[in-house]
Amino acid sequence: MRDKKKQADGIRIDWKPEKKASEPLYLQIVNYFSKKIFSGDWVEGQSLPSQRRLSSLFSVNRSTIVDAMDELTSRGLIESNFGGGTRIAGNNWSLLMKGNPPDWQRYIREGSFSPNVPVVQIINHMEFEPGIIRMSTGELSPELMQTGITKRILSKLSKKDIYMNYPHPFGMPDLREVLRQELKGIGIDVPVNGILIVSGALQALQLISIGIMKPGSTAYIESPSYLRSLNIFRSAGVTQKSVPMDADGLQPWHIGQPENKQHNAVLYTIPTFQNPTGNVMSVKRRREVLRYCKNVRMPIVEDDVFCDLWLDEEPPAPMKAFDESGNVVYIGSLSKCFSPGLRVGWLAASEPVVQRLADVKMQMDYGVGVVAQQLTRELLLSGWYRKGIRTIQAGLRARRDLMMRLLARYFTGFAEWTSPPGGFFVWVRLKNRVPAERLAERALKENLLVMPGGTYGSSWSHCIRLTFGYLDEEQMTYGVKRLSEILAGMQSDG
Repeated sequence: MRDKKKQADGIRIDWKPEKKASEPLYLQIVNYFSKKIFSGDWVEGQSLPSQRRLSSLFSVNRSTIVDAMDELTSRGLIESNFGGGTRIAGNNWSLLMKGNPPDWQRYIREGSFSPNVPVVQIINHMEFEPGIIRMSTGELSPELMQTGITKRILSKLSKKDIYMNYPHPFGMPDLREVLRQELKGIGIDVPVNGILIVSGALQALQLISIGIMKPGSTAYIESPSYLRSLNIFRSAGVTQKSVPMDADGLQPWHIGQPENKQHNAVLYTIPTFQNPTGNVMSVKRRREVLRYCKNVRMPIVEDDVFCDLWLDEEPPAPMKAFDESGNVVYIGSLSKCFSPGLRVGWLAASEPVVQRLADVKMQMDYGVGVVAQQLTRELLLSGWYRKGIRTIQAGLRARRDLMMRLLARYFTGFAEWTSPPGGFFVWVRLKNRVPAERLAERALKENLLVMPGGTYGSSWSHCIRLTFGYLDEEQMTYGVKRLSEILAGMQSDG
């Protein structure tokens, strides 16, 4: 993974030479490098991957890479580093003749939005590489997605008048009315103007981070937490502080008096099928969290995107259902439960909060796509969403049970875990303090892509998140067995 980290921090290559072209392979590589350098995509001082890595990336012989590097060096476009390695050269005649492009890398470094941590960048990139088995990915398998239902809804829409103008700033009123009824069904009673349609839960979090929080404020989050793998709050100048959990969920008394009560602190939680642990917060703990936050006047951001994926029994009502003082901002979405590509979510909160966030959203994108909104309305109104969810639950239940059998067979002695009651992740705690990132590095060499626990908080560097929602039986069986073999090798190495 070290070479891939270097690539994530330096240049990125997502091109291969055309082997059937009349132009020699080495010259295609030379022209590709030249174009990247002259356009300013690659700038002076950036390190190149090793020749061995370039040979793998371009699927060519090492001798072809040597020929290309020699030609690029003769043109003054690359140079060897003192102490080894190769980098993009600066102040060369070719660049002067072509003009001096902007230093885009400097602009990128100085942008206000923080980049993802290198591990997440690598995983996001590698997920789409052919031959990779995605052991930790955060989406449903295409086999579980209800494309037949989606086609049925699209066919129905094709026979209707389709609205194609900009939507209302809060989202299409008829969709929000349907959502109001859906939310009533789980105990949340809000007016239509208390609902904002968003492009998935991620956009809701971004709107909150820049719309109702200010630099210097604090977001209290569960440990471990999905939010640790994102830079949304950090980019807005918001500090993230971890709050421990037990079997009943987040323990608010560990917060004490919020450090920056005057700076709009918030509490972020995923109480139902928590990501990454799969835990479910008890009703008693939900009320305790609400009571604590009400006493210190701290809002709660409740992320409830997994609520419909229960596998054993229905989870408790959302915290928002117990909220009598407008303290909770509730987030829901179809991305986890039905389709990540649909990108339709919603936010339910006090009307002034929705008005503020709607204004911010209109400045960002002028609303969620109206076709997706109309599809979502028909999906919910027709009852097909619930029918699809029942099918998805059955599929996930079978895959969860298979994952439990495989872990019992191959991971006993190496790790500990519990059977998740919903969602599609299992949180695995490695024994003997095996570093999860080292395991992930070795697994990647076997084309197994694993999310190490340190991504969700520094205290969890000996854990991994595995998915049973994306892998089919063959992939899951091979992946878990091979991971156990890698673990066995690591432990014998000491």
